[in-house]
Amino acid sequence: MKKVFLITIFGLLFGGCSLKEDAAELYLQEQPLHAEVVLPERITSEEPVPIKVILTQDGKKVEEVDSVEFEMWKHDDTNHATVEQPSELEEGTYGINKTFERDGLYYIKIHASKGNAIIMPKVQIVVGELSKSELEYLQKDLPEKEEGHDHHH
Repeated sequence: MKKVFLITIFGLLFGGCSLKEDAAELYLQEQPLHAEVVLPERITSEEPVPIKVILTQDGKKVEEVDSVEFEMWKHDDTNHATVEQPSELEEGTYGINKTFERDGLYYIKIHASKGNAIIMPKVQIVVGELSKSELEYLQKDLPEKEEGHDHHH
């Protein structure tokens, strides 16, 4: 009787450890979130600006997200970043109206999550006119244009 009991126990233990051929398909397939930030072409300080993000997953607008936040800061003032909770404008589209007090170079970072999918895209925007230092900052990030040095013999 003991042998039958032990064989049954071992059979159950090792039977549960065998690999199934479709085991990989049983795991959740990753479906990353994608964000498209929508801004007007021209942004002026001291006027409300509509800022929207369209969230998609697997090519479809996301019906419900766990969280969405807009983090914004002026390029030379990261200590005073603001975080705002957008409203859901329609399925998968979230937005705010933001008034920028001063002209300059700003960044907007979208924090969005749904389940295990988390994204944090960052976009750079220009509000009004850029200062000389902001222009220099942008130009230092540009790759230097190489002049053609073809030698013809």
